Amino acid sequence: MTTPLSDPSTSEIGKEVGGKMSFFDHLVDLRKRLINSAIAIAVGAMIGVSVSQKVIGFIVRPMQAALRKMNLEDKLIYTSPTGYINMVISLGIYLGVVLAAPFVLYQVWLFIAPGLYKHERRAVSTFIFSSLFLFVAGISFGYYVMLPYILNFLIGFQGPFKPLISINEYFDFILIVLLGLGLIFELPVLIFFLALFNIVTPAFLWKNLRYAILVIAVIAAIVTPTPDAMTMLVFMAPMVGLYFVGIAVAALVVRNKNKQAAIAREGAR
Repeated sequence: MTTPLSDPSTSEIGKEVGGKMSFFDHLVDLRKRLINSAIAIAVGAMIGVSVSQKVIGFIVRPMQAALRKMNLEDKLIYTSPTGYINMVISLGIYLGVVLAAPFVLYQVWLFIAPGLYKHERRAVSTFIFSSLFLFVAGISFGYYVMLPYILNFLIGFQGPFKPLISINEYFDFILIVLLGLGLIFELPVLIFFLALFNIVTPAFLWKNLRYAILVIAVIAAIVTPTPDAMTMLVFMAPMVGLYFVGIAVAALVVRNKNKQAAIAREGAR
């Protein structure tokens, strides 16, 4: 028996089992969530474009600091008539996606919540918030720690030439660095899913720690845009720390699964 389509944000979400919906009702609800998300991204992009010129000043700050440190003019350039306006629009769209992300995730949550048990809803909400936190932490680490090291190193190799930094190329560069670090900081979330599906265990992760550090070193060597060892070590440090966090997360997952299995055995008696 199906129930009328209703907003999952109502009190029915508090029940242990969400209300049943027909396949057509799911499609209608999915369409509603997609439209809401698209509208949120569009509104966010308009807001982003309106403030992007102010945000550009914040973005170029590390580059300007590196140029001043080398006693160079701290002005960035663009090399085509549309260079700056393209930068403003591109940055505005990215800002719009970031601004709309919490609302979009909320729409995803409203879509999946009715089909989840109460403990599953808690787990999913924890996963969403922890993923957002780790992603923002990775971007912050990249902006405040990695970029100064990388830019100072690169500008230090100017040789007999005067660097003219294009704002568009600089934006592409920091986008790769910051998004890359944001994704790398999701390592504990990846380990969570691997442990959830019994692919890895805390004992396995700890036993293979040295191999994990070797893999991290290889990844850091590939991703780090400079060849100096110091930048590579700065890049490796949070990755190793996140690996240990992942071991702790895997231990919590295994303990919770063992606890649920014990409760199930007790209930079966």
